Amino acid sequence: MSEILEAGGTKVFVLDDDGPRLAATQDFLDVIGSLWGEAVGVMFLAIPTARLTPEFFDLRTGVAGDALQKFVNYQVQVAVVGDVSEHVAASGALADFVRESNTG
Repeated sequence: MSEILEAGGTKVFVLDDDGPRLAATQDFLDVIGSLWGEAVGVMFLAIPTARLTPEFFDLRTGVAGDALQKFVNYQVQVAVVGDVSEHVAASGALADFVRESNTG
């Protein structure tokens, strides 16, 4: 079950580890819809790595780019939470993307 937490005065919508995997653009749009329906006013989202498919971490597929662009369009800040080290070790492009994303 997803939940809303407060961290440093900011409300964060945290997706449950056990929910359906997010694989397609519509899946990410559905999450944004949940923010607007269940978590009105919460514009920060935490997505566990367990909810993401391997294609998300393969930047050549465009899944991450499409998804993250939707979050930008809807002004939702997003964090991927969990161990991404295996994916980062396998892709220099992903390592660069993660490093740049973590700088703010």
